[in-house]
Amino acid sequence: LPQRLASLAATAREETWQSRQQLQAQRQEMARLQEELSRARQDGERWASALQRAQREALEREATRGAEQARQQELVRDMKERLLELLREKDALWQKTEGIDSPVPSPVPRDPGLCARCHKDFRLLSRRYNCSRLCQGKVCHTCSVDMGKHGRCCLICYQQRHPQAT
Repeated sequence: LPQRLASLAATAREETWQSRQQLQAQRQEMARLQEELSRARQDGERWASALQRAQREALEREATRGAEQARQQELVRDMKERLLELLREKDALWQKTEGIDSPVPSPVPRDPGLCARCHKDFRLLSRRYNCSRLCQGKVCHTCSVDMGKHGRCCLICYQQRHPQAT
């Protein structure tokens, strides 16, 4: 019996020693896992911080882009307004210069291929019109006025017939 008890005690000591070894290994494993968890949390915090920073920068860029787009739209609107002003000014100046020419109909040029007013060549794209009033000259589109169903007439004949147009 004492031998058996000694054997059981030796076996119990051996099992205790193995349990302690396993416990020690598990503690070391747990310490290693806690360290990894801590590093993972730190990495997560860094990534969250980086994500917040990237989102903030994206919002700032979007705000800047929106402001720039609004500025460009305002610039386009201002340019359109200025263009309309210039067109009105051009039309006003054109109407003022309309009556500057001498009110005497110009003689019909000897060359029937030229405009009686501006002496432009009649070509494929430059149409020739016969003045349907006083001078009976051939004039281009620019130097004539549409009289509706009466045809076109040169600017001088039109001004003589309609003096209020000047």
